Amino acid sequence: MEHRRMAHLTEYRGRWALITGAGDGIGRSLALGFAREGLNVIALDIRAEAAQIVASEARALGVQARVLTADVSDREAVMRSAHDLQSSGIAPAILWVNAGVGAGTSILEGSQRAIEWTMAVNVFGVAWTAQAFMPGMLSAGGPLHLGVTASSASIVDVQGPFTLYAATKQGTAAFAEALAAELKPKGVGVTILYPGLLNTNIWNAARARPDRFGGITLMPDAVGERWRQAQSPDIVVEPTFRQIAQGGGRVVVATDDQTRPLFEARMRSIGEAFSS
Repeated sequence: MEHRRMAHLTEYRGRWALITGAGDGIGRSLALGFAREGLNVIALDIRAEAAQIVASEARALGVQARVLTADVSDREAVMRSAHDLQSSGIAPAILWVNAGVGAGTSILEGSQRAIEWTMAVNVFGVAWTAQAFMPGMLSAGGPLHLGVTASSASIVDVQGPFTLYAATKQGTAAFAEALAAELKPKGVGVTILYPGLLNTNIWNAARARPDRFGGITLMPDAVGERWRQAQSPDIVVEPTFRQIAQGGGRVVVATDDQTRPLFEARMRSIGEAFSS
């Protein structure tokens, strides 16, 4: 197998990277990856304690780190975080929109709160985060990059049983593509990450669910066994940084042998649907 060297983010060293959903999983892996590349880290998470731990880990790697606590589904809360950060004189050079939640239900059977929560984080959260932080980044100038964590579910036909989650992650990807179209003329690179199943806690996202969406629910530990058997989220860092260094684009980190044939089948189906 071809060995690819890590692409270094030289032009961003000494600047700041802000990652939402940084408290664990892919967000933590990216945050610490940025720290190893010499970027200062802003860990944003709805769980302050988790973000503080990641910030401490980043500092141990020799960079500065700050914590922001916000619920990305709450536009006003995200705007306040951006205002606080700007007031401190910090403008990120890289904004990575990673926060996401899982929903173990379908659209037909999902409660109103379950559907609203999943949409609010996975789709609207992308817009609110970009609206909050990107203006300050553009004003500060310099090389800038936006990243969005979508899912391998974003590029294949929606599969059961978690159809609600899959549908919202297609929305995540669509919003990311729209932002790429808006930001490319401004000179901002955009990378969209499509990871497969990884060893993250997305299955237990309701442990931090806001009251307006039904409040905290702790899932039985056995529910997470499928995720615990998966690969570490650290595997996304190298291909993601390589894409950032190239100015942006798409990164698919498939963790099974089904994603590519399912994607190709979808493309064939769409191609065959053209009337002429």
